[in-house]
Amino acid sequence: MRLAALAVAALLLAGCGESARRDGPVTVVFKHARMFGDDPVPRLVAAFEARHPGIRVKTEALGSASDEQHQFFVINLEGSLGPGRGPGFDVMMLDVIWVPEFARAGWLLDLTTSLAPGELDGHFPAAAAAARWSGRVWALPWNWNVGLLYYRADLLERHGLAPPATDVELTRAVRLIQGRERDPRLEGFLWQGKQYEGLTVNALESLWASGTDLLGPDGRVLPDPARAEEALYRLYDLIQRGISPDWVSAADEELSRRAFGDGRAIFLRNWPYAMDLFEGPGSPVRGRVGIAPLPRLRGDVAAPGATGGSLLGVSRASRHPEAAVALARFLASEEAQRVLAGGSVLPTLMALYHDPALLAKRPHMPVLHALSLVARPRPITPAYLMLSTSLQPELSAAVVGVKSPARAVADARRALEYALSGIR
Repeated sequence: MRLAALAVAALLLAGCGESARRDGPVTVVFKHARMFGDDPVPRLVAAFEARHPGIRVKTEALGSASDEQHQFFVINLEGSLGPGRGPGFDVMMLDVIWVPEFARAGWLLDLTTSLAPGELDGHFPAAAAAARWSGRVWALPWNWNVGLLYYRADLLERHGLAPPATDVELTRAVRLIQGRERDPRLEGFLWQGKQYEGLTVNALESLWASGTDLLGPDGRVLPDPARAEEALYRLYDLIQRGISPDWVSAADEELSRRAFGDGRAIFLRNWPYAMDLFEGPGSPVRGRVGIAPLPRLRGDVAAPGATGGSLLGVSRASRHPEAAVALARFLASEEAQRVLAGGSVLPTLMALYHDPALLAKRPHMPVLHALSLVARPRPITPAYLMLSTSLQPELSAAVVGVKSPARAVADARRALEYALSGIR
């Protein structure tokens, strides 16, 4: 069956080549987020074009803010399916939380029959799950993120401490190190408390550490209110006890990352991209940072990090669907992901996390592999962004103490139930 699928793909691309010889090369437009550091996209596009002379790829970078990217795609895709219309692009880089929404809206090309059997098997299970909705494949895993704990390895070693496995151990480490270092600039634990998607992610990780979830197996919102209250109190209490500074309630990834990278904190919750910046030339913390799982609330409940990253989707209104699918499959291939892994993002293919050539540059990849295997995706639902947007004000109110955790949970349940009622 794999040979048959590849033969079909070859015939489709041969058709593209015949058309190109008659009418000139077809142009496929790839919309993607701007990459940090050395952008690998031009190299990947050049390699693809060299192998597919009948196809030209035009790349167009969007801003780095996920909310702005989402707005751009929604505006352009909503009116793309009428006669003679099109979104102006063929392949798009999608946040992992968008696939169910875009597939349900009819904006994505169903890729199920375009793939060889088992083509997604080598990717992280959570990445492959994010590519599927309603039993079909709508996108291809491309790059990867997982929530994790950064720690100042030099400070922990100096004071005879291991990376904290629980909140109690993290609190003890912060108190001890701050007391001995006597540096008023040295903060304890930094995380993302600003009212945006990052706060939702931090709250989900706290819910999981408390042994509950945002949506229950039956679809109920915050099915265990007592544990949900415990999860929100956990975030509030970190600030109240001074383990986290007040300003984390307005912090996003970059604000918290810069503070830790300047040597002004002991612990940080963030994504893997930050490690490359910590290890960059001139970094004040170069060679002094370690990676560990997020701390558990208690010893008997796991505390998985949330997953993130990007997938590649093809517009259902593409005028060149065969060429667009060929580009998406190439960008998701091992060859292309190896190029990505040598830059500032992580691959979704698990085997690359133990590749000797990549380990020479990024020795922390096996640790990230282990953390990714136990990580959890955000709820896979077409309503996710609606849920997150409705939830964020309640989370923020609890974090800053405007509402008690019990009131915030009760109000969140009402708001989310109302948001879901329109699509059920």
